[in-house]
Amino acid sequence: MPRSRVLALTLMPFLALAVSGPSLAAEHALALHGEPKYGPGFEHLDYVNPEAPKGGTLKRANVAASTFDSLHPFILRGTAAEGIGLVYDTLTERSLDEPFTEYGLLAKQIEVADDHGSVRFTLREAARFHDGEPVTANDVVWTFRRLREDGHPQYRAYYRDVDRVEVTGEREVVFHFATTENAELPLILGQLPVLPEHHWRDRDFNRTTLEPPLGSGPYQVEEVDQGRRVVYRRVEDYWAADLPLKRGRHNIDEISYDYYRDGTVAVQALKAGEYHLRQENVARNWATAYDTPAVSEGLLKLEAIPHNRPAGMQGFFYNTRRAIFSDPKVREALAYAFDFEWTNENLFYGAYTRTRSYFENSELAATGTPSDDELALLAPYRDQLPERVFTEAYEPPSTKNGDRRGNLRQALKLLREAGWAVQDDVLTHAESGREMDFEILLVSPSFERVVLPFRRNLERLGAEVSVRTVDPTQYQNRLNEFDFDMTVNVAGQSLSPGNEQRDFWSCEAAAVSGSRNVAGVCDPVIDELVEAVIDAPDREALVTRTRALDRVLQWGFYAIPNWYIDRFRVVHWDRFGRPPDNPPYGLALDTWWVDPDRAERVDNR
Repeated sequence: MPRSRVLALTLMPFLALAVSGPSLAAEHALALHGEPKYGPGFEHLDYVNPEAPKGGTLKRANVAASTFDSLHPFILRGTAAEGIGLVYDTLTERSLDEPFTEYGLLAKQIEVADDHGSVRFTLREAARFHDGEPVTANDVVWTFRRLREDGHPQYRAYYRDVDRVEVTGEREVVFHFATTENAELPLILGQLPVLPEHHWRDRDFNRTTLEPPLGSGPYQVEEVDQGRRVVYRRVEDYWAADLPLKRGRHNIDEISYDYYRDGTVAVQALKAGEYHLRQENVARNWATAYDTPAVSEGLLKLEAIPHNRPAGMQGFFYNTRRAIFSDPKVREALAYAFDFEWTNENLFYGAYTRTRSYFENSELAATGTPSDDELALLAPYRDQLPERVFTEAYEPPSTKNGDRRGNLRQALKLLREAGWAVQDDVLTHAESGREMDFEILLVSPSFERVVLPFRRNLERLGAEVSVRTVDPTQYQNRLNEFDFDMTVNVAGQSLSPGNEQRDFWSCEAAAVSGSRNVAGVCDPVIDELVEAVIDAPDREALVTRTRALDRVLQWGFYAIPNWYIDRFRVVHWDRFGRPPDNPPYGLALDTWWVDPDRAERVDNR
């Protein structure tokens, strides 16, 4: 995922919770279903060690040729440094052992109005920025307005249903909603990072900067070497350190990120001990790159940690703003040129499962034919949708039967139906005379080995395809302006999708630079289904509506699905202690700590 979006996606990640039922008086937390797992008097989260020692260092790496030029993650300009979210606290924070529950962090109380028309947050008296100034309701209001007016465009989509915000006391702020149907808004607003108005008073919010930011979170920026390295230092007098929500977390004194332009060099650097921990996303590396004495001696650990997080959709995304990809039949046809089974066997050592849903690895994924409830929801749009939405289960093209040529024949059949024919070995449109030529834009050189066999199959169809790998800054700029034909993209999802779906699929987002609607999806049916998902009154309705949305996206052929894996692959030097069980909905690295004896053994190897 492009690094400039990391913080925005971290601070408002896959977390959109529905709140239903009667009036909710001052609560310490809000849960998706029933009561929060942890009551008002809880002492610590179950997946932490509350006695974890503090100290030590954790060196990490940013790979895939990424770099950074800013410490300001809230605007479209620039590429923010890895880990910058450590500097900021939010009104609430989720637990990782519940599907979706938010606990008060900066806010000690959350009060939702009877009609779900507003939410009040009451701040903790102890909440402080790193300069000692209190976090106030004015800071909350100022932050909200700055993000919505001047921040990254996705904030405007995310907060669209907020009508106004007002200060009702030194530590009280009320958000009023434009609708009472958007039940997840209180939880979305809880994810708001709160910035210090006094710090920004004499600074331009719209400019990138390498000045260390002022926040209220568990870490501060200690050192910056632009594009090369960023170091964070634990705040020793962190205001929230003793809150039950934070106990046993943020144990490591110094966390640093070194930047590598080459993934192979980064792997070698890890094996040489230049940094301590890596999440391995390359199956070939996982299978072959760590056959070293350090692994056999137990000094370098390879751990596959299972999780229950939705996979979302990774795929080759078409830019449907391009005329060449405006016809869904063309998009369907070209998908037959990607041979997942060959790719998985020959490049990935059989490590992955094919993605078929935009909500993969969750109950939200549309499977089989539509249920009666889905059919009832989709029926009003029957004249606007392909008949297959109602009668068939979508499956991406497969070569499990070994008939690769058959797939290409099917692709040519569909292309002929769309008005394309091979003339002088080149696919040409019969009416316009346009030749089928396009570029696949990449940011990671390691992905070239996946794309080149795909390109060869496309060329067998008569398409002229180029592959271009660019530096991260150029890639992000082109993605922001939708200046590409096809690219590899990840549309991440949560267990409770909601307002963020506007930024992924709506006509409005398709026209906004920097939105997450990479494919340029613009369909009035999808717009209405997105709003139905947002307005879902309960979990059952949410599942039904999301599956219906998924079906329409699947049969729209906006992406050629790639693959996913349901575990974190972590390679780390055995310097750390950690709780015995990882929570199911995240990799809780902030619960790890440096074990002095283990660290000494590794350092003296």
